[in-house]
Amino acid sequence: MAAFGVPGSLVDGLRVVPHPAVMLILLFGPGETAVDDGSGRRQCGSLVAGSGFGSGGAVRAWGEHVECVQVRLSPVVAGMVLGVGPDELAGGVVSLDDLWGREAAGVRERLEGAPTWQERFAVTEAVLARRLGARPRVDPEVVRAWRRIVAGRGLVRVEDLASEVGWSRKRLWSRFRAQAGMPPKSAARLVRFDHAVHRLVAGEGPARVAAESGYFDQSHLHRDVMEFAGVTPAAVAGEPFLTVDGLAWPGSAHPSPRAAAGGPGR
Repeated sequence: MAAFGVPGSLVDGLRVVPHPAVMLILLFGPGETAVDDGSGRRQCGSLVAGSGFGSGGAVRAWGEHVECVQVRLSPVVAGMVLGVGPDELAGGVVSLDDLWGREAAGVRERLEGAPTWQERFAVTEAVLARRLGARPRVDPEVVRAWRRIVAGRGLVRVEDLASEVGWSRKRLWSRFRAQAGMPPKSAARLVRFDHAVHRLVAGEGPARVAAESGYFDQSHLHRDVMEFAGVTPAAVAGEPFLTVDGLAWPGSAHPSPRAAAGGPGR
């Protein structure tokens, strides 16, 4: 969970870079925001985006005087909180108003009425805790497979995952896709990409990142980054959507639950 206060306007828009989590954006305050999905559709206000949202690099966020709380939810727990499964999002985005109805407006009012970021975090946590159980839990085998993918930074074989959980490869593919929103191989690629681009943001060279992140060579890394982010490895290192992560979620693959921001991710 992180809070963002972005004064002024995002004149050129903010490129959304895919992340291996379901993203909940709770907007409040007088500012205006919109997300352009790259195909002419524009989503305004609070939203929920599936894992991998932004793939291709065409998705941009626009806004003026933005204030929001952003929550990254593991795809194996997101459905239990949000009421919509990652498989239904399929890497896309839906309006929170459409998903939660009047409850979304109530959450916005409570966030607007909270005088500090810490109190806004408390409001958000209370909402998520109350909603826990909105959908059935996912299979423990899917949870275990997801955790192995994350722990291995995407460097796992589907055959090995299936063997570990005691399922056939076909059953793992089917259940994982239905409950986590993407096939296990795609999940592993997304996790590997996320790890690699954050190393690039940290200043490491593409050759080293490719060699140590499971890519065949630097060209393989280049192709993956272009496919997911729409820019080269050299360019992705400067993407604002990624560069704030070290501030908003410092030094860990598991975000701190209370990383407040007076600017974009402090």
